[in-house]
Amino acid sequence: MTGPRPSAFSTAAVERGADWLRGLGADGDVVVSSRVRLARNVAGFPFLTKTTPAQRQQILELCRSRLLTCGIAEKMLWVDVHQAPAMDRTLMVERHLISKEHAKGVIPGGKTAEKEDATEEPAEPAAPPPRGVAVSLPDESVSIMVNEEDHLRLQVLLSGLELSKAFERIDQVDDLVEGPGGPDARPVKALEYAYSSRFGYLTACPTNIGTGIRVSVMLHLPGLKMTGEMDKVRRATRDMSLAVRGYYGEGSEAAGEFYQISNQTTLGKPESVLLHEFEQEIIPQVIGYERAARTLLLEKRRRLLEDKVYRALGTLRFARLLTPEEALSLLSDVRLGVVTGLIKEVTEQEVNQLILLTQPAHLQRVLGKDMDQAQRRESRADMVRQKLRA
Repeated sequence: MTGPRPSAFSTAAVERGADWLRGLGADGDVVVSSRVRLARNVAGFPFLTKTTPAQRQQILELCRSRLLTCGIAEKMLWVDVHQAPAMDRTLMVERHLISKEHAKGVIPGGKTAEKEDATEEPAEPAAPPPRGVAVSLPDESVSIMVNEEDHLRLQVLLSGLELSKAFERIDQVDDLVEGPGGPDARPVKALEYAYSSRFGYLTACPTNIGTGIRVSVMLHLPGLKMTGEMDKVRRATRDMSLAVRGYYGEGSEAAGEFYQISNQTTLGKPESVLLHEFEQEIIPQVIGYERAARTLLLEKRRRLLEDKVYRALGTLRFARLLTPEEALSLLSDVRLGVVTGLIKEVTEQEVNQLILLTQPAHLQRVLGKDMDQAQRRESRADMVRQKLRA
């Protein structure tokens, strides 16, 4: 009998946080991160909805071999997600390296091969669908999911408003994955993408057909929330056929006033046009709205703003129990206090790191023990008090 698989992530790496949360990119006071993702499928195989377990395993092996040898980064970490400990899977979701669906093993079509309700015994033991992820180290800026909705989901995630840099990097990665061989002339089998001269890249979801690109930006918009102007952003994005989602993307609610704005369709619009619209027109407009709201609060409603951010800081410094939702909401308020200059003894980077470390898997890995929900609430409060003590 084999024991539990060791974690692919060291405690030091977990404590270090993620580069995209460092707040070092352009317009980092409002824009937390920029992401460019490409959907790709391997020619000669059906979409995952039609593949057999053997075909999914073959796709996994082909992609793993290619991703680890084509020169994407000096060091690439590979994780067999279907064999990874549950804690690692949650950890990768919290770091935005994989989706929640990829972590759960959701098979396209709405079925899952991993039992989630312990009270329901499956008629036959189902093997987890083979799936994996390749991650660039140490920055984790590149992650490539294998056997999610498409055979390949390539993404680059950077701090701040850096869509052009993210696109330049993903374009390089895309070429390397599909290219003729490895950088050191080893006989590495290239991957041929499923492509149509009429429709472009073929994808499992019709909205991704064409370029296969999804551009998204995570924004922190507490000023607009406080001034009651978030509807302005929602109307503008709806008119432009953009999606507004929560902290964890599709299917998640906005938490702590963090929102992801992304395109919904990829057919008929060149990548250069899409990037220009996002980086030069759409996002700068939202940034302007948020900064104007913050200025209004500072000049016209200062006492209200001060009460909100100092009340949040005081709660975090003295609370004995914290849920992850409470922690994120309060840290969001403190972050607003930091970027508006009201709170000077805490840095934006410290707040961003706490946003990650207070998530369930990160909290348990940093403290080195498994905890139930009640224990996590207590330990989360203890950690935050220690980090933010006056």
